[in-house]
Amino acid sequence: MNEKDSHPSGGEVTQPGEFGSTAVRLDQGHVVGDGGIPARFENPGFPPHTHRASDLSESGAKRAERAVGGLFILSILGTLGFVVAYFAIDKQSTMFIPGIGQANALHAVLGLTMALSLLGIGFGAVHWAKTLMPDTEEVEMRHPMRSSDEARKDFVQILGDGAESAHLTRRPIIKYALGGALGLFAVPVILPVIGGLGPLPGDDLSVSFWNGHQEEDGSYPNAPLRLMRDPQNTPIKASDVTIGSVFHVMPEGLLDLEKHVLEEKGKAAVIVMRLDPDDIRSQKEKDWGYQGIVAYSKICTHVGCPVGLYEQQTHHLLCPCHQSTFDVTQDCKVIFGPAKRPLPQLEITVDDEGYLISKGPFKEAVGPSFWERGSA
Repeated sequence: MNEKDSHPSGGEVTQPGEFGSTAVRLDQGHVVGDGGIPARFENPGFPPHTHRASDLSESGAKRAERAVGGLFILSILGTLGFVVAYFAIDKQSTMFIPGIGQANALHAVLGLTMALSLLGIGFGAVHWAKTLMPDTEEVEMRHPMRSSDEARKDFVQILGDGAESAHLTRRPIIKYALGGALGLFAVPVILPVIGGLGPLPGDDLSVSFWNGHQEEDGSYPNAPLRLMRDPQNTPIKASDVTIGSVFHVMPEGLLDLEKHVLEEKGKAAVIVMRLDPDDIRSQKEKDWGYQGIVAYSKICTHVGCPVGLYEQQTHHLLCPCHQSTFDVTQDCKVIFGPAKRPLPQLEITVDDEGYLISKGPFKEAVGPSFWERGSA
């Protein structure tokens, strides 16, 4: 029979034969030794265990149980509210949210009910763990894991026999060639990390067809370009753009390119809308527009999807890929979703015939953010 010896620290010293069968409370002490009979049994620094209300009485445990159950029920109510709101709330209705302003009511309620659902589960699980689950830290002692000297010698012999039977020791060409192949194999992995994955984009992502036709010397004249309907390729008069209407446009002359048409169209895609000037809350947006007509890049600043969904009542632009939402009345700033910066605005005016034209290129790179994004 194994024996236990008392120790002044409050724990018990376990003899080697009992290793692996007895758990020791770490706040009381732990065994210190070299794998043989323990030298001493001491507390490694853990504070003494403090009993909780649920440990001291059944009534305390019942209160904790009710609290955990209530949090889980809150999660259930949140999920049911999400389902009801999804079918009951008009998708076009709006509501005022302090600090944000007018927002889509359905999106707001869905976000709130989903938050209740997730928080109820999370807080309930945490409260359960802190009040009802065991909170003592224990260690179970084990015997030394080192193999015997005989087993270790046998293992070395097996490896040597394997190398001999594989001809590694007798065929030096194979040995050295294999070593070189495996060693050099790391170069294709490391080299791109050290030298980069290719040339930097430079101004390729900052310059679009709105900069004008590129001259032979590589410069851009920045000449005003008419805004052309896409895909009709016809110019647009300011009088054609009514409040609430949306036009997808591209710069004049883009379709005349002989190559890279789709690439240039992707960077130059623009969406044009007309708002009541009183609804625009940014002076810069008013100055860059024309009588409430504003033009913004159509390329989402998250991962480059086309932002083509316009909510007339809320003046929001929505990206269909990951639901990034931009407020057209506030310089197209991000009000929801993973995008990190507003859509770039294109400065526009009208020519002598009343057609919408650009006053210059985008002042910043369009599309997703990248490490050397800067002014064009």
